[in-house]
Amino acid sequence: MSKTLHIGFISTRIAGTDGVSLEIAKWAAVLEQMGHECFYFAGELDRTSDRCFRCGLAHFNHPLIMEITRRSFGAAAGSEPIHDMIMDCAHDLKKSLREFIASFAIDVLIPENALAIPMNIPLGIAAADIIAEQSLPAIAHHHDFYWERQRYDQTSAGDYLRRAFPPAHPCIRHVVINSLARQSLYTRLGLESVIVPNVYDFDRAPVPGMPETARRLRRYIGFAGDEPFFLQPTRVVPRKGIELSIDLVRALCGNNGRLVISHASGDEGDAYRDSILKYAGTTGVDLVFIDDVIVSHEGGALNEFSCTLDDAYRAADFVLYPSLYEGFGNAFLETVYHKKPVMINRYPVFVSDIEPLGFKSVAIDGSVTEKAVHDVKRILEDDDCRTDMVETNYMTALKHFSSRTLKELLGSVIHSLDL
Repeated sequence: MSKTLHIGFISTRIAGTDGVSLEIAKWAAVLEQMGHECFYFAGELDRTSDRCFRCGLAHFNHPLIMEITRRSFGAAAGSEPIHDMIMDCAHDLKKSLREFIASFAIDVLIPENALAIPMNIPLGIAAADIIAEQSLPAIAHHHDFYWERQRYDQTSAGDYLRRAFPPAHPCIRHVVINSLARQSLYTRLGLESVIVPNVYDFDRAPVPGMPETARRLRRYIGFAGDEPFFLQPTRVVPRKGIELSIDLVRALCGNNGRLVISHASGDEGDAYRDSILKYAGTTGVDLVFIDDVIVSHEGGALNEFSCTLDDAYRAADFVLYPSLYEGFGNAFLETVYHKKPVMINRYPVFVSDIEPLGFKSVAIDGSVTEKAVHDVKRILEDDDCRTDMVETNYMTALKHFSSRTLKELLGSVIHSLDL
């Protein structure tokens, strides 16, 4: 298609290093390579300002949205009427979305998880209504669904979830990131979808060796030259299985082990962080949190020292990815890109969509075994074994999860829209 499209991304937050924001950046880069122009609507933004429309009410941590969420899910669900509050916020968000669409002459909307996870119920309603009212072509990019998250099990918001998470409308093409989600969406709602997996720019070779910024990170957090740097590149939330990483480091290093964690807790609070700190304390493992020095791009520092997530990977000797559940696995692809060995808990999507392609890893099934400890130790000590793992993984990912794959799939989805 030769026509230049103005494409508008919609999300609660398009900033930082969370999985959705990272995938938006990848999609936007490919779409712009295809000749289109991308614009952004969210409650928090770190993209080019003249392409952005910031609406505070779109953020999941806006006070009104937090109150709606509190009353809609969990122990407080249904305790107080919230219909008027939801619809008033949706009305205001629709007004802002109309302004965004008009200001940037948007041809296609891409709601990013905004029609899948009800972190902002009014935003989902507003986006669904705008698409229907304007018959505006949309690609609903679903990273995970509310029925996959335990925290949404107890709810008084069923009517709103059925209305917009996700909605059924002929203008919408639904995109999911794995085969289990495609089956789930069809089984539950009868909606067809296209799989567009997470990708990485494997055509761009990684920086060889360890750059000075990565060396500075090791020095900054006090790692000696021969101390193994175990990195868990995830947020601090229960489904990331950080206890399993602690178990591995304890088994390998005894009371002298340290585990580096790259991300903060995010939108799920600090209760889990407190829990794993207590657990690590009983095992003698030291947890090193570096989220306060990780910035989304070079030069974005506010601290005495800063580095990017890429630098954290480059500094690592071994990556631990023991998630219990993932929509796909950005951190796995990042690990493969940076040619680092990995231990992975065989979460369902890894088993169904990734492992069968031939990736090599130290794989566990819910617990750290003696074999896993032995395999990690051997890979750390055996250069040939380590090289075989990381090079095999890189070439496998280049074939299946590169930007070229994304370009082909996105081109097909856009071609299917009524433009």
